Amino acid sequence: MNSKSIAVKIIEALRLGLPPQRGVDRYSVGHEKLISGIKKFHLSRISEVGKIRFISGSWGACKTHFFRLLRDVSFKHNCLVSNVELSVNEAPLSKFERVFYTIIRNVALPSYMNAGQSIEAAPFGNVVKNALYSLGGGEIDGCEEITQEYFSKACEKLMANKGIDIDFKKIIRAFWETYLPDAGEKSCLEQTRAETLQWFAGEGTVSFYKKQFGVSKMVARENAKPMLQALAEFVKLAGYKGLVILFDEAEQSYSIMRRTELKKAHINLLSLINSIEELSGMFFIYATTPDFYNDPKHGIIIYGALSGRIGQPGDSSPKAFQNIWNLNNVSLELKDYREAAKKIRGLYLQAYPSVKKIMLNEKNTAVFVNEIYEEHPEYSGVRFWRVLVSGLVRKFDELSVGEDVTTDKIYHDVISELKES
Repeated sequence: MNSKSIAVKIIEALRLGLPPQRGVDRYSVGHEKLISGIKKFHLSRISEVGKIRFISGSWGACKTHFFRLLRDVSFKHNCLVSNVELSVNEAPLSKFERVFYTIIRNVALPSYMNAGQSIEAAPFGNVVKNALYSLGGGEIDGCEEITQEYFSKACEKLMANKGIDIDFKKIIRAFWETYLPDAGEKSCLEQTRAETLQWFAGEGTVSFYKKQFGVSKMVARENAKPMLQALAEFVKLAGYKGLVILFDEAEQSYSIMRRTELKKAHINLLSLINSIEELSGMFFIYATTPDFYNDPKHGIIIYGALSGRIGQPGDSSPKAFQNIWNLNNVSLELKDYREAAKKIRGLYLQAYPSVKKIMLNEKNTAVFVNEIYEEHPEYSGVRFWRVLVSGLVRKFDELSVGEDVTTDKIYHDVISELKES
């Protein structure tokens, strides 16, 4: 995807007060020190030791913005990224086998994001296919025909890795076999690929998979964590530095869990923390609200062992070495907002170069930021960051059609829309 297309997509998202899928780093401000520390202390050593960090942030504290910024940074470090929403219905932490499948299902590759394709266009099957090329001696994302020699080289390296579960290996090998020139009819091969990937979801029966692929077990509750370790090893073997897993705790999901399920979720999280160093190649980042830490009925404080391992959000600005990054303590000053506005102005001109003659210059853009900042109450329920980006794009949009709407009207229109959303 070219730079102009990315700029258009960024502006379209900001118009709604939302972070774009990609390109957040092109206008983001306020996280420079934290991101620098993450690159230095975590991403640079991701292949050596597993780590987990927590994010605390109230609604509107830009957790999604930060996750997308971190995803772009991770891609630049040749890491895979999986976004997982830990919701009660889809991927509750009380059922780790479902969490494992959701991690697999949502894996995204750097190459797909760089090409501008959607996250959904890069399932785990593409990771496995790319591994066949790289381990077989070809170029990753290559389009040349897979030969028997390619296949044999890749299988030899796969089977030699003692950190990957044997059944995991067998399923990968079966997936690879479908790319051999004489593998069979296309429709049958696509069905086989789908069946192999379903194994990771625990779908089907042991008897079926034993007959088809020679495996002796399915992905289940009792082996989901060892399978996670196998996944970490496979990611590194495939040529990536590691896998960054962004856990986003759905709003209030813990508060609607039954007590038995909540206890299981706490136990699973503690187990993950206790075994994290064994998961070299994986970096977990768990984002949630302050209630997760201190709610007397559902927070981790009701489970002393877990609370003791995680701790409580601090009062300082977030730093990479901290266990919890408190986004509520990210402090932006007026000069930071002006800098962001300057970057967004540049993106708007890149997206719509024909409006250059009627666009606000940098000085007047800064004046607009000052004015809309003065409109916003200090203790408003809507974060100023969202007001700023939406209001700024609205101002540019109005100017592009020859209208010069007052800052006061833009502010109140944007506030109304953000509150409704």
